[in-house]
Amino acid sequence: MNKLKKELLNLLGDNARYTYKQLADITGVSESEAEAAVKELEQDGVIVKYSAIVNTEAMEESDKVQALIEVKVAPQKLKGFDSCAEEIYGFKEVQSLYLMSGGFDLAVFVEGKSITDIAKFVSEKLSFIDGIVGVQTHFILKKYKIEGHITKPFEEINRQIIQA
Repeated sequence: MNKLKKELLNLLGDNARYTYKQLADITGVSESEAEAAVKELEQDGVIVKYSAIVNTEAMEESDKVQALIEVKVAPQKLKGFDSCAEEIYGFKEVQSLYLMSGGFDLAVFVEGKSITDIAKFVSEKLSFIDGIVGVQTHFILKKYKIEGHITKPFEEINRQIIQA
């Protein structure tokens, strides 16, 4: 990957709303060169999606519950973890899925309308997949930082000095 594409990826990672003109001005190339490079990154599957980072805690009312589910898998012969992962990422509740090192094999980030929805997902969908030997569910209670961005700056506490 060339230097321009790497620079464009960094810029779009920080702010996906940059126009081609802004990207061109920042990188020092023509607008058509910036646009062509971005289009190529999209076509090659390097840029998968543009999205906003949403802090649901800042919303007056959130109708979503999120959880991280650690999944232990017995890899299938000649398929490894891939066939199990393909079944899991097909469910609408699954937002992200990663192969991990360490004590569990897959990290599954899911979203539902309630704790009950996520419990049903685990008991009625995950538990039926061949090769899964264990799961551990962790509900997300508070988000301090999302994809490199602090959700709420930590406020400085001004304490009154008391002398005895």
